[in-house]
Amino acid sequence: MNESPKHIRISEYNYTLPDERIAKYPLQERDHSKLLIYRHGEIAEDAFTSLPRYLPENSLMVFNNTKVIPARLHFRKETGARIEIFCLEPVSPNDYALNLQQTGHAAWLCMIGNLKKWKKGNLHKELTVKGKSAILTAVRGENRGTSHWVDFSWNNPEVTFADMLEASGELPIPPYLNREAQDSDKETYQTVYSKIKGSVAAPTAGLHFTPHVFDALKEKGIDCEELTLHVGAGTFKPVKSEEIENHEMHTEYMSVSRATLEKLIAHQGEAIAVGTTSVRTLESLYYIGVTLSGNPDAGEKELYVRQWQPYETPEEITATEALKQIVAHLDRHQIDTLYTRTQIIIAPGYNFKIVKAMVTNFHQPQSTLLLLVSAFVKGDWRRIYNYALSHDFRFLSYGDSSLLFPPVRAKE
Repeated sequence: MNESPKHIRISEYNYTLPDERIAKYPLQERDHSKLLIYRHGEIAEDAFTSLPRYLPENSLMVFNNTKVIPARLHFRKETGARIEIFCLEPVSPNDYALNLQQTGHAAWLCMIGNLKKWKKGNLHKELTVKGKSAILTAVRGENRGTSHWVDFSWNNPEVTFADMLEASGELPIPPYLNREAQDSDKETYQTVYSKIKGSVAAPTAGLHFTPHVFDALKEKGIDCEELTLHVGAGTFKPVKSEEIENHEMHTEYMSVSRATLEKLIAHQGEAIAVGTTSVRTLESLYYIGVTLSGNPDAGEKELYVRQWQPYETPEEITATEALKQIVAHLDRHQIDTLYTRTQIIIAPGYNFKIVKAMVTNFHQPQSTLLLLVSAFVKGDWRRIYNYALSHDFRFLSYGDSSLLFPPVRAKE
């Protein structure tokens, strides 16, 4: 069983990140970024284009194919007040694909900017969508914690909610860039393999990959598989509690196909994860498999991975056995894709089950993503980050990346 990290003090995961080290824009050539390599406890650097040469031959690399949606909507009241509605999570219907294909009404949980100016009344916005006019209306509903239920409706049944967002929404680039989104971000803040709409933040480790890099991976015999984890705004949520026990992880929606599960099984339940979102998805699969091994009839609610579940669950089966349990679950239900949610927190004390190496960018101080990196490198994160800071690496979403291997092989 994993050692519980609940009493970890987030202040121990702080470092000084000067503003000039935060990459405000990406490089012109995605794969010309720098790559830090941490292997056998030693640190080196290279260009990202060289990534394939550092990977074991015939290994499996897993990517998150989520696509960032233009989730920020701006309305003006008749008084002139500007209201921003940031769509976080679909609630009616609560399936991303279904919601984005609605043709008249959709409801989302949203963050609302300038909320005090929107006490009553509906908001309206005239748009041109696919060459046709439409009026988008927003009705504010009940508050859910720091979010609000917002009902959207529009008067043109020929266009979907995804069309409405594309016509009037703005890409939600990270707040720490301290700038407005630009047209260029529509391309540069998406991975070249993004497909499934739903994220409000990009899986940024994937931003470095290009067709050239994929060709080099293929030449090395490396299998590439995809899964989907829709990244929520909670990924930017700072840990404000002194101990992480009091930090509530955001829930994210994930889907993994039978083909990807079978490829993982063929690789003995081992993978190289591209990005922390892929890490969280892959590691969540293990605990879903454990749940199914004890309760084959488990439904959607039971398959939801809770925040502290890894630290409370006996680890009695291998990763391969866990994955086979999920495939058997798909067989029983005659479906080809696992759809579920995860709230997993990966912090020092966690024992990785599937991920044997990861590609990831450099993360914010005192963040859950830094906790994940520390867990993977057995606490050696500060030496890695000191190297990056002293060797002109660029940080955060548009910054450079790292290839990390655990300093000692994780126990099975």
